[in-house]
Amino acid sequence: MSSTALQKELQLLISKALSDLPIPESPHTLYEPYTYALNVGGKRIRPFLTLLANGLCGGNIKEALPAALAIEILHNFTLVHDDIMDCAETRRGKPSVFSKWNDHVAILTGDVMFADAFKQLSFYGNSDAYTKQEYAAINNAFIKSTITVCEGQALDMEFVDRETVLLSDYIQMIEGKTSALIVGALQMGAISAHATQEQCDKLAQLGSEMGKAFQIQDDLLDAIADPEKFGKKAGGDIYEGKKTYLTLLALQRANADQKNSILATLDKEKATDVDVQEVLNLYLTLNVIEDIKIEIQNHYYKTYSLLDEFKDSKFKQELKKLLIFLQNRDH
Repeated sequence: MSSTALQKELQLLISKALSDLPIPESPHTLYEPYTYALNVGGKRIRPFLTLLANGLCGGNIKEALPAALAIEILHNFTLVHDDIMDCAETRRGKPSVFSKWNDHVAILTGDVMFADAFKQLSFYGNSDAYTKQEYAAINNAFIKSTITVCEGQALDMEFVDRETVLLSDYIQMIEGKTSALIVGALQMGAISAHATQEQCDKLAQLGSEMGKAFQIQDDLLDAIADPEKFGKKAGGDIYEGKKTYLTLLALQRANADQKNSILATLDKEKATDVDVQEVLNLYLTLNVIEDIKIEIQNHYYKTYSLLDEFKDSKFKQELKKLLIFLQNRDH
């Protein structure tokens, strides 16, 4: 996506606010990994959404920065702890905190990041510009996002050993793992702009639809994207035995033999290329690919409909441009 002047301006504000965070130097075993985790990279989509939501609701962008910092630190906290659970050696192409130091350091680093994320929100409690109710609302949005992310992660872990996972279960999981922080980012940005409850609710719905569209699209791209662009060969989720939206829809439609074939491949410790290709072929046979494309488009159309209810502004156009870019991505 080509950068606009507004995008550059907002990303610069986010980068400067992150670099200006008063992270202590000592104890270095706590704060060096914290600084490292924030500097590993990432697209900073969530804080960007916080600033866009503030502008969309007619607010002062700079007053949304504490909320934007809170959601970005919280996001990185979840990644640090995810890497411990997954024993992940890398994160964004660099050693994870878990592998660069150890699990004890990573746990404590995540803990202090979570506390520091929460600390950013004290700005709204100490400012005369915000009511007690608004301070409570922004804290509640943050807390709800955190709890929902944890619930989504717990469900994702349960799915590995659970014999029966329904599509509704999967949607509940991605509403936690993928949508929760997007919803929180948009809501907190709106509250920082003194938005109405109706505006906050609409942005929460938009974030939920955006998260579901993004995750289901990721599942689809795993099966159909150009491996060179996507970064792994087609069917990577199948090789890993993951239950995705595609797998669950295929299982729902499959006859007994087809179902057994899919489950046998997912259960294999090391599935072969032939095994994986057979599952990919079943996705086509069962019309899973085309129907999921429609499902994804429906989620994106809902985001556009919700966005259309806000008055025109450069922030609305920027968010629409981001949605179009995500909708049309091929990796």
